Amino acid sequence: MPHVIDQAVHARLIATMPRSREVPARLRYDSGDPLAVHVVFPPAASLDGAEVVWTFARDLLAEGLREPSGKGDVHIWPCGPATAMLEFHTADGLAMVQFQARDLRRFLMRSYGVVALGSESRHLDVEGDLAALLREA
Repeated sequence: MPHVIDQAVHARLIATMPRSREVPARLRYDSGDPLAVHVVFPPAASLDGAEVVWTFARDLLAEGLREPSGKGDVHIWPCGPATAMLEFHTADGLAMVQFQARDLRRFLMRSYGVVALGSESRHLDVEGDLAALLREA
């Protein structure tokens, strides 16, 4: 049975206009998808009033807390000893969001308590996922 971690955090949306602001966010990890983490922003934090969910590799989060990391849509880097930046790219532009590094590290350690680093493949249901894809086709 999958185990889910859902951790509330505060983030700072970095913007020039109108200006940077604090936004609530949630960090989510599901052992049923052991390689991924999710950052969830509520409707009030988005431009179009819809919830926004970004999904990326758990390894990327770990790497980004140590050194600049990422290719494609998500980039993460440490920003001094206390904060980390997450940069999300879309066709419409980009969003830069600053988090407390301790919140991200705590979340990451909690996820390792659910699925240990290096044991992710034992939690994958390849046959079940393939069957679901074939049913959708």
